[in-house]
Formats: sequence, C-alpha cells, structure tokens
Amino acid sequence: MNNALDCSVIDKLGLALPPMGIKYDLFRPKIIPQLDPDIHKSLCELLRYSQEVKEPFYFSRENTETCIGKIILGMERFPPSAESGQIGQRLGVFDDPRCNGRLYSSIRRLRDGTTNFVSFVPYDRLEQVPDLLIFTGTAAQLEPVMRAATYSTGVSYSSESTAVMGCSWFMAKPYLTGEINFVIPAFIHGPHGRRLWPEDTVLISVPYQWIPTVIRNLGEMQLHLAGHRSMEAYYEEFSGILTELDEETREL
Repeated sequence: MNNALDCSVIDKLGLALPPMGIKYDLFRPKIIPQLDPDIHKSLCELLRYSQEVKEPFYFSRENTETCIGKIILGMERFPPSAESGQIGQRLGVFDDPRCNGRLYSSIRRLRDGTTNFVSFVPYDRLEQVPDLLIFTGTAAQLEPVMRAATYSTGVSYSSESTAVMGCSWFMAKPYLTGEINFVIPAFIHGPHGRRLWPEDTVLISVPYQWIPTVIRNLGEMQLHLAGHRSMEAYYEEFSGILTELDEETREL
C-alpha cells in the first residue's frame, strides 16, 4: 500500500468536528507528544477531546482510562464482575445479567498485548494512512463519505453496535475486520450519558484498507447530488432520467 495521503478534499465537506486518524502501535510514537498524565478520560471521551484540541497526541497504557477503553485496546482484561453481566443490568440497560453477559462473546477487542500506544491525529495533519479514519457529523453531512465507499465498488452499507461498550464498534471492529462501520452514539449508553456529541450525530469508522478509496472517490464524485437539494429537485431529476431511458430503449 502507498502510505502517502492527502486528505484535503475533506475540507469540502464542511464538518464542524475534524475527522481523526487513529494509529495503534506496539512501540512508542516518536514525533508526537503523549497525552498529559493528569487528563483522565474514557476512550470515547478521548476521541471527542482530540476533536476539540485539534492537535496530535498519543494515549499510552501508562495513562489513566476511566472506562473499558484499555480492555478494548487489549491492554487489560474484563473482570469477572463485568463478563458476568452485572454492570449492564444495574445500569438499567438490560433486565437480567445474562442478557448483558452474552454480549461479551461478540464484543471486538484488539489482541492482548499488541497495542501499547494509540495516536490521535487530525485529518489535516496526517501524512500516512492511519489504521482508522473516524468521521463525525449528522447523517446528511456524512452521506458523501458512505457514498464514497460504494461509488467505485458497489459495496453495501452496514452498521453493527451494541447498547453498551460503543468504543468496541468504532475503535476495534473496523480495524479487526477491514469493514467500514457506522454507529449512532445516542444509541449507546456511555456516549449518550456523557453527552459527547449532539443527539443526531453519526460516527463513521473507516479502516486503513478503505481510506485511499474513500478519499479518492470524495475527490472524483459529485459531493452534493442535485437530487438532494429538495424534494422537487429529486422528482424532477428522477422522472427526467426515466423518460430519457424510455426513449432510448424504444430505439433498441
């Protein structure tokens, strides 16, 4: 893979929060600073924090993490009290610990001991393809990003998440499977309760295999389609295409 990356086309999306590049490392990054040790946040809060400071930094297993982030990153293991499903039932998310407990067989985690450091880099500071590129915005704002994935490939959209442990689905699952995943933070207990993003927010997590395709297609395709300007514009364009096709097929 050619690791050179120019993400300047993302500027045209006009997103309020910058897409963030995420990089998982066994070895300590050399050219960006470590997160201040006095900053204690959950992994999903770190993503939101990185969008606010707009400066690169890395999180280490030496840093404090206030939720299950280190577990999802493969730095720690779930305690039995969690895997037995006790937490979700007490939060009121599940009616019985066994309902919560069954999730632990499907939650995505990075392999134990493979990641000691996680870098957060704004898209406009990226020089190489990161492991993940996470976009944040409303569904309408991010529609071109999803379309950029299918534009030259025809792949279908998919979303997978659970009511808890949301960082698993936008920080681990896409990296491990090589599949783009999108989630709605308001559907997930932690990001919702922490009020990290507006309620109409969508997160799209693009793994490294897909980043060049998405960036290239954002630069080649029409970002804002004519049929999206209004309902009238949609029907006018669509009916015009049908009429045109009808006329062309009569000539066969």
